Amino acid sequence: MSSLDRKEATLAPYALGVFRIVVGALFASHGVASLFGVFGGAPGSGGTVTLGAWPSWWAAVIQLVCGLLVAFGVLHRGAAVLASGSMAYAYFAVHQPDGLLPLQNQGEQAALFAWSFLLLACTGPGALALGRALRRQPQLAVA
Repeated sequence: MSSLDRKEATLAPYALGVFRIVVGALFASHGVASLFGVFGGAPGSGGTVTLGAWPSWWAAVIQLVCGLLVAFGVLHRGAAVLASGSMAYAYFAVHQPDGLLPLQNQGEQAALFAWSFLLLACTGPGALALGRALRRQPQLAVA
């Protein structure tokens, strides 16, 4: 193994961990914007989504919760699968009727999030995952 290969193998988990944190934080920020009206509010409305409204309110909750779980690396595989599925649904139900390609239907974000979360679900959290640190805690003996 060359020194470049060793360096790549050493850095890869950290690059994946940073990718996970950034993608999760960006996804969570969409949920925060839609639920609480910050960062410009819900897309297209400038405010918040209506409590319980299908699918916008539920999508915002998924974005916030799954985004945070992925960013922190806690239960990230399940959260990443749910987030990927919700973005695939968003692409096909909301964007795809407006055109075949993402450039035609403004579905680039949905497509990128769907594939990014699928990648994270398949590869694992990489380095810097809080879930790994929590699993390493010793079990307390129950008397």
